[in-house]
Amino acid sequence: MAIIHASRMEFTPACWFIVLAAGFDSLDGVMARITKSASQFGVEIDSLSDVISFGAAPAFIVYQLMAQFWHEPHGIYILISSMLMILGGLRLARFNVQLVGFDKEYFTGLPIPACAITVVSFVLDFYREGIGLEPSAARVLPWMIVGLSLLMVSKVRYETLPRPSRKALRKYPWKYILLLAAAAAAVMTAGGAIFPLFVLFISFGVVRHVVTGLRRLAARAHGKYDDEIIEPTRAEP
Repeated sequence: MAIIHASRMEFTPACWFIVLAAGFDSLDGVMARITKSASQFGVEIDSLSDVISFGAAPAFIVYQLMAQFWHEPHGIYILISSMLMILGGLRLARFNVQLVGFDKEYFTGLPIPACAITVVSFVLDFYREGIGLEPSAARVLPWMIVGLSLLMVSKVRYETLPRPSRKALRKYPWKYILLLAAAAAAVMTAGGAIFPLFVLFISFGVVRHVVTGLRRLAARAHGKYDDEIIEPTRAEP
């Protein structure tokens, strides 16, 4: 439905259909965990659905928006927009290959549904019916698509939604608090808070990854420095 609406230049309903798909995607995962009915077949069919709903559909929306703004078809639009589908597919393939069990505390790389929701919420915030994307937003969009696509195949870690249970609530109370606060903000702003919330989520993962990497580099450098000091001392008579 999102692709059909996008082909008619009806971007607002197209984006909301992707948001709806994300809701159903989260529900099927939760139900699979609750009923303990997860299977390899389910993983594969879920990945196929994700590539279409969160890869192909957002990619087509982005292509249509860029072509509408610049008023001419161009191969670069296809290249940039297709990154959502191609790198999203690679992200899912890597996830399926590395999957051990069905409960994980984090994802490696930005999940493709989060990427898609970020894109469509950006469009919902900055697209005006009959006018198109705001000029500044249209210029930011290609760079945002490249960045989000690369994050999907990166090693940046992102938190998963914990399985709803008393044990998970005691172990990760802050996750439930943040999730409820984000849901309340999204409802109170009629969806206007979705894009800022996902920007915070994505930025937090990137900042944490950078800080963790710097700490590891500092620890290694400190260890080498100690070795350089200690070894000559041991060699003295």
